[in-house]
Amino acid sequence: MTNANKDALFVLVKSLSKSEKRQFKLYVGRLGVNTDAKFLALFNLLDKMKRYEEKIILASGIVKKAQLSNLKAHLYKQILVSLRLNPVNQNIRVQIREQLDFATILYQKGLYKQSLKILDKVKSTAIDNEEKNIAYEIVELEKIIETQYITRSIPDRADELALQAKMLSEQNVMTSKLSNLSLQLYGMMLKVGYVRSNDDLQRVKKYFEAHLPKYDINELGFREKLWLYKAHLWYSFLIQDFLSCYKYASKWVDLFYEYKEMIHLNPVFFLKGNHYLLESLFYVKYASQFELVLANLEKTVAEKDFPSNDNISSLSFLYINSNKLNLHFLKGTFEKGLYLVRIIEYGINKHRDRIDEHHIMIFYYKIACLYFGVGDNKNCIAYLKKIINNKNLKMREDLMCFARVLSLVAHYEAGMDYHLEVQLKSTYKFLLKMNDLHAVQKEMIKFLRNLGSIYPNELRAEFQKLYDSLKKYEDHPYEKRAFLYLDILSWLESHLENKPVSQVIREKAMASIR
Repeated sequence: MTNANKDALFVLVKSLSKSEKRQFKLYVGRLGVNTDAKFLALFNLLDKMKRYEEKIILASGIVKKAQLSNLKAHLYKQILVSLRLNPVNQNIRVQIREQLDFATILYQKGLYKQSLKILDKVKSTAIDNEEKNIAYEIVELEKIIETQYITRSIPDRADELALQAKMLSEQNVMTSKLSNLSLQLYGMMLKVGYVRSNDDLQRVKKYFEAHLPKYDINELGFREKLWLYKAHLWYSFLIQDFLSCYKYASKWVDLFYEYKEMIHLNPVFFLKGNHYLLESLFYVKYASQFELVLANLEKTVAEKDFPSNDNISSLSFLYINSNKLNLHFLKGTFEKGLYLVRIIEYGINKHRDRIDEHHIMIFYYKIACLYFGVGDNKNCIAYLKKIINNKNLKMREDLMCFARVLSLVAHYEAGMDYHLEVQLKSTYKFLLKMNDLHAVQKEMIKFLRNLGSIYPNELRAEFQKLYDSLKKYEDHPYEKRAFLYLDILSWLESHLENKPVSQVIREKAMASIR
């Protein structure tokens, strides 16, 4: 049986708003013959179903099993056509594509002059809005038409089109090279996280330098600059140069404020840029600027003229709430952040079809850290189990590793010693398998393994010994990444100073606030 989360048609139907469903029925009903159409009956049935069950569809008598696949495909197409006609979805990119389609139809009817008139107008719109791929398609169609219908109004028309095509082609090639580099670096980040050794660093550096095309920043347009800053940002994240991350994330966001019309044309990139700027600020512990950027982001998203659709709604939920959690981590105000758990759980259920598993697991890890910060170790363990038991998670091996290490610490804090030995063996094997057993983790596992043989009066000295051995790795180029996922030093200080871990982090934040 097809799973509800895997059936594309069912997910699409469930994603429709009331107005979109109403428009679809009006679109179908424009032709009287469609009133009793099978695809409309299937739509109504799917709309009423709580979960996708094929046997219910077959039992309804709407369609036989052999015809179901074709009927679903037809319904899927009709819904997309209806959505395309919806004014809400009529952004500039769709409008340009629509005009290109109209010009193509006129060309095929032999109405060359009318076709060229539309193409000339829409080409200017495409170039003004940085839609250079479509602009190149338009020029290519103009060239085809000019070979069959010479207007003679512009004697050097051929030279003009050839020059335009060459310029757009070069810009698109540059964009393609930069976007390919950015995507590959992003893939590395998702798969393995930050560089772990000198060999990793050299490999990433060599790849970046070999694939970064030569450019003159003054000749780059909005889109080329955007991909350039993204490529530099991912490279900086990979090598853990967080000041450089801040630099290029700032350039990314500032680019949108320089080209303000692009915020509404590319709201997804605007949201992502702000998210990475906030992440960079979190890593460099710039709390005051973090609060300012987060407040500006929330204000911009709440504005009436900011684009609104399901995808933007999901991304806004993801980025704003993820960074609200980060703000509480930054300031050590764990108790104040607990209200976010219910909001995030509700949002995950609401947006599950549009948020990938990787980001959901990051939410769970952050919630686990929130509970760990307030001393609620049982809830911390419960959320970590959601990550550890996830067999489908293929991304972010480092997230899986640190979830297990935090689980060990939480089991110790909760007094669940009877689970500790099994957990230690399991975690040790997992880290070896992932090739992720580094100095910080070795020291942590050694400490937890020896806990059983330590007398209570020796415990403080052992905590001090572990703290001293880990402190030297705080600024280590590769070992410091452990502290990005779990503030082990603050946890140890809380035991040494007999204070809650949240108080230790809060005092550190106040001392280093800027």
